[in-house]
Amino acid sequence: MLDVEFAQITDAGRVRAHNEDCVGYSAPENPARARSHGWLFALADGVGGQDLGEVASRTAIEAVVEGFRKAPGGESLSALVPKLIQGANTKVYETGMSAGPGGVSIATTLVACALRFDRAVVSHVGDSRCYLIRHGHVSALTRDHTVVNEQARLGIISSSEAARAEHRNVLSRSLGSNLFVNVETDAHQVHAGDILLLCSDGLHGTVSHEDISQVAASDSDLEQCARRLVDIANQRDGGDNISVQLIRIRNVERIGMYRGRPYKLE
Repeated sequence: MLDVEFAQITDAGRVRAHNEDCVGYSAPENPARARSHGWLFALADGVGGQDLGEVASRTAIEAVVEGFRKAPGGESLSALVPKLIQGANTKVYETGMSAGPGGVSIATTLVACALRFDRAVVSHVGDSRCYLIRHGHVSALTRDHTVVNEQARLGIISSSEAARAEHRNVLSRSLGSNLFVNVETDAHQVHAGDILLLCSDGLHGTVSHEDISQVAASDSDLEQCARRLVDIANQRDGGDNISVQLIRIRNVERIGMYRGRPYKLE
C-alpha cells in the first residue's frame, strides 16, 4: 500500500506584514481510503498586488481539499484533480465578484499533487512549482505559467533573456482572474525513496536545485528539511512569502489498469 510522510511550512518572509500563501492536504483515514482516494497536497500563492490575495489562496485550498474529500472513491486522479481546480477557480472568481460593489479582482496560483498506488498526478496554474527529488537529482514536474516563460517556450526570447526579464514574474494564467482557466496536468510514476516538493516562488526564486538536493540529503527529518529550505530563502532574500510541502514516498503499491480498473502487479 502507498505510504507517505510529509511536512509543510508557510512563512511570511522577512519583509511582508502578512502571508498570502496557503497550504493544505487530505490524508486517508484508513487503508481502504488510501486505495479508493489516496493523498492530496495543495499549495497556493495569492497574487501580489491584488486585493485580498490571502482570501484567494485560502479559498482555493479549501475548495480543492474539501472537493477531494467528498469525491467518489476510485475516480481517476488525472480527471479529478483538474476538475477540482476548475471548481476552485470558480469559487475564487465568485468570491471576488461578491467582495464589493462591482466586484474585486482577486487571484492566486495553485499547485496540487494527488498520490495513489504508485502514481502522482500534478496539476497547476501559475508559477507555484512541484519538484521530484530522486537519488539526489532534482527535476521540475511543472512549468511556470508566466508571460516570459511562454515567450521562451515559443522561441520569441531565449531562456537567458527570460531569466533576466524585468517582468519575469508576471503570470500568464491564474485562478480567479476569469471564470474558466486552463489547468495543466501530468501523471508520474513514483518509487519508494522519492521526495516531492511543492513550493511558492518565494522559495524557488532564491533556492537552487543544488540547495534543494543538499538539504534533502542532509537530514531524514522532513520538518527540519522544510525549515532549512525556508531559512535559506529568508537569508538570501525574504522579500516574499515562502511555502513548502515535502512528501517522502516510503512505500508504493504497483498497479496496472484493465478497462479502467486497477489491479495489483506482483
